[in-house]
Amino acid sequence: MGYVLYDYLPSGNGYKCRLTMKALRIPYELVQMNIVAGATRTPEFLKINPNGKIPVLMVPGQGPIAESHAIINFLAEGTQLLPSEKYDRALVWQWLGFEQYQLEPGVATVRFWLRSLKKTPEELGEKYTERFQRGAEALAVLERGLTDRRWLVGDNVSLADIALFAYTHVADEAGYRLADFPAISTWVAGFKRLPWYSPITSP
Repeated sequence: MGYVLYDYLPSGNGYKCRLTMKALRIPYELVQMNIVAGATRTPEFLKINPNGKIPVLMVPGQGPIAESHAIINFLAEGTQLLPSEKYDRALVWQWLGFEQYQLEPGVATVRFWLRSLKKTPEELGEKYTERFQRGAEALAVLERGLTDRRWLVGDNVSLADIALFAYTHVADEAGYRLADFPAISTWVAGFKRLPWYSPITSP
């Protein structure tokens, strides 16, 4: 039995895991979970992840790993996606932290409200305004980080690019205009030319 990934295809967090496994040519079985319908809140799933969230990677002979960045770091250890040089590896972690604490709470949350929960900005009110602004500020930081750079860390694609690409490339679905961010747009286009790239909706 190989790796099993519990995932919800529109989720950028699960997408990070799928992209990492595709980049490293790691085969896996996908179990799709409808998080909107409460599939991750059942007693059966809560035994796998008490936090009741996807993604979760089942590791053969060991058990589950939850949290997307824990999963991708587990998968990428010892590979070209995680720099061996200590300073560059710290820079990867810098971007991973930024993604979780600044970009995801803005861009990803707004996208989930609008796309998966089918809410409108008017319905969401003040919390929409606050989260949207947070996402806009995060995109501005990422734009500066990518100016005159092909990849976020070093000369090659890394986990930093995978983690940030996941939600950034669909920021238009949250109401942002990626066309307003030329460095991000160039980076997104370059990422999509990678031989192992696949769309977020692809299993």
